[in-house]
Amino acid sequence: MPLLAAIKDWFSWFPGDSVATGLKWFLVWALLVVGFIGTFLPILPGTTLIWAGSLVYYFAFGMEKSHLGWPSLVAITLLWIASIVVDMVSGALGAKKFGSSKWGIWGAIVGGLVGLAFGLPGIIIGPIAGVFVAEMALAKKELKPAANSTFGTVVGGLAGILGKVALALGMVAWFVADVFWLNPAE
Repeated sequence: MPLLAAIKDWFSWFPGDSVATGLKWFLVWALLVVGFIGTFLPILPGTTLIWAGSLVYYFAFGMEKSHLGWPSLVAITLLWIASIVVDMVSGALGAKKFGSSKWGIWGAIVGGLVGLAFGLPGIIIGPIAGVFVAEMALAKKELKPAANSTFGTVVGGLAGILGKVALALGMVAWFVADVFWLNPAE
């Protein structure tokens, strides 16, 4: 079984003493890394993947044997919830800050939902187009104020991405600190 030996050798750099342990570590790190990358891409649920990686570690290595304490798991969960809130409100807050009406905010929400059907371009363009169309057609704003509200949506969305990246960094840092420094393996 040279293939099995090669797999075992490849996983030998993971902490632990078996291929199963190596596979668990691989899954955890894959979720953490892909999750962090996903905070930059609207198509991937970045912080949700990081949170899932923490849960996989906690349960796959056994709650008693896991080096991730439950207080840290609660903290990572709270950071995950905060990232969802930031993601949901950042575009609307940006639009509001730049003078959007209620119609514009609802336009961003509806545009975002419609944009989901069109993949990555729709996810990006949908809320922007939604604000602009709602401001022009429903709020009866002129071009410049409607464009201002639309710009606010873009600024808010970018601020939301930065907020999610900061929260994702916090989640990963908390995980690494608790697993490897605060509660290192014996």
